[in-house]
Amino acid sequence: MDSRSAGTFEVHFNAPFSDATVCHKRINIRGQQLATEMEAKFPNLQVLQYRALGPLLTKIRDKTTTHAQFKHYSDRLMSILAEEGLASCSSKTTTVVTPTGVSFTGVAPAESVCAVSVIRAGCSLLHAVISCDPTIAVGKILIQRDESSEDKHAVMYYSKLPPNIATFENVLVVDPMLGTGGSITMAIQASTLINAGADEKRITFLNVLSCPEGLGVLFTAFPNVKVVTAGVDQGLNEDKYLVPGIGDFGDRYFNTEHRHDP
Repeated sequence: MDSRSAGTFEVHFNAPFSDATVCHKRINIRGQQLATEMEAKFPNLQVLQYRALGPLLTKIRDKTTTHAQFKHYSDRLMSILAEEGLASCSSKTTTVVTPTGVSFTGVAPAESVCAVSVIRAGCSLLHAVISCDPTIAVGKILIQRDESSEDKHAVMYYSKLPPNIATFENVLVVDPMLGTGGSITMAIQASTLINAGADEKRITFLNVLSCPEGLGVLFTAFPNVKVVTAGVDQGLNEDKYLVPGIGDFGDRYFNTEHRHDP
């Protein structure tokens, strides 16, 4: 994959405003086209199309963004993602009485929800989900890719799930990045989610960014799983990182990069 297919984008802010605007629109159109193509190819994929996400994604992609800024903008973005993920769960009609004494018919979660995070990066998105609904059950899985291997394959080290995982009507698996697809497929199958009885059709994977390669691997293994993502990047580089990408999400979010930022 050459640099052009990998999607290297630059906007020169010393250029005339109209030039920068045209370039920005061109980038947005390219991203929207890829998202549309992926949604057409994978019916269970939902790429969020909120205008509020654009500036947030730009901020966390910027390599000059400080740790404090990266965490701030990531939390804002993941809050939107978490709300949409919970909204995708089954719901029921319910009637409440407002402080004015008037009845109001709305919606409420119909069934139980469990959120399972892929440690470490997934803990950030798990926090966003719990902030939206503190009553949900929580499971955790530790899967890391073997950096010494050529294919950067995933290795599972730890799994702790609710013993009644099979009884939950909605299982949200959260991990910010979908790259090769190795970690998420292992999380769904080998981590005992499905082996423990979780129904594939009840599983929704929430992530900040995906790519065609990872989506292909995931949906080939589990075609009935749903995916909700904030964006689809063009592919992977030779180190198996998303491009344009945001680098190592966990290191940037938890401030464990080689250089320590304020």
